[in-house]
Amino acid sequence: METEVVSELMEHLSDKKLEAALKVNTTVRAAMGEFLRDRGFIEIPPVIFSTVTDPLNHPVYDPSFEYEGTRYALTKSMIFHKQIIVQKFPKIFTFSPNIRLEMPEKARTGRHLLEFTQLDLEVKGATREDLIKLGEELFIHTLEKVIEKHSQDLHDLGRSLSVPHAPFKRYKFEDAVKKYGSEFETILSKEAREPFWIVDIPLKEREFYDRESDVSSGILNDMDLIYPEGYCEALSGGEREFDLDRIMERIRRKGQTYEQFKWFLEFARGGLELSTGFGIGIERLVRYICGFERIEDVHPFPKVPGKVSV
Repeated sequence: METEVVSELMEHLSDKKLEAALKVNTTVRAAMGEFLRDRGFIEIPPVIFSTVTDPLNHPVYDPSFEYEGTRYALTKSMIFHKQIIVQKFPKIFTFSPNIRLEMPEKARTGRHLLEFTQLDLEVKGATREDLIKLGEELFIHTLEKVIEKHSQDLHDLGRSLSVPHAPFKRYKFEDAVKKYGSEFETILSKEAREPFWIVDIPLKEREFYDRESDVSSGILNDMDLIYPEGYCEALSGGEREFDLDRIMERIRRKGQTYEQFKWFLEFARGGLELSTGFGIGIERLVRYICGFERIEDVHPFPKVPGKVSV
């Protein structure tokens, strides 16, 4: 098995597609960092493991360990760390390595990795509308930079990209479900020629930390950006719950325990202000830009669900 895995890896590392993807990856990270720094964002280091991490809203294996009597988890996302630090530094971002040990069937999607990097950002005092505008500007800026620097690479890949026009189209989650059914995201993505937003996401579809609307019970002030051409989710984010009583109520409603999030709750007791943020997967963005069928083609050492990896 080891010989087969190593042989497959060496073939992958020699693939010209990977070379192009890594060049695009370099430009994507530089363009995003440049865009955010120019707008007053501070880059913070990533958190690799912690006493608290994202509970997620779907089943994954739990990558945790004990050290000196304390239980730690590998970072699924930096959602809680973002909400804590943004109280002191109002505009932050990080390139955060995330570990999500997905079930093996996720390999079928072509867009899931067990280990990936997210550009994760948060803004204190911002609303969903503010972050939608920021997300559109960031996406457009990044595409423009890639097209400017990598026209030959994209040509060699047979990939034709155009820069979308803001504002992007929006669909309300429940309206999309009624019209297209539970697979609405895939259907709409395949039909679309430009990215679009899914907004007003029901509480049951998300984790406890996203903010419930003040006017629509059970609806969150959330947004997902969806790629066109069937590439599906690009970005996910929303406003955060900041009132301690509402946070604790949401934990109860999700069937979770205060013990799971005691470290975050201790910070929340000191007072939180409204913040809004999002995360965008770098590998998924590079896959979309390059026009690849499978996400593992963009990473030199991809960790595919259900597969032995180096």
